[in-house]
Amino acid sequence: MPKITYVAHDGVETVVDVAQDDTVMRGAVLNGIKGIVAQCGGGASCGTCHVYVDPENTKPLSQMHQVEDELLYFTACERKENSRLSCQIPVTEEQDGLIVHMPEKQL
Repeated sequence: MPKITYVAHDGVETVVDVAQDDTVMRGAVLNGIKGIVAQCGGGASCGTCHVYVDPENTKPLSQMHQVEDELLYFTACERKENSRLSCQIPVTEEQDGLIVHMPEKQL
């Protein structure tokens, strides 16, 4: 199973195994990771699973769709170049070792 590292706003890192074909958001929710609210359950309609992909990331990520791109302008914390909705990042073996940082708040 691919390992995903979730870094809380305070710097605490949690590494979890996430099943392939789940999303980075679902991996966080199923493993009790604080900092990802996932209010809409992965429907790309609330923006409460906003993450910052680690700037040193070399893992291939899925293409950002227009809905995700637009929603990222309305998240609780600043949109950055490396912002993504974790519900829109499917987990595959290629994401093994992916690191995502949570923003200060989601709501």
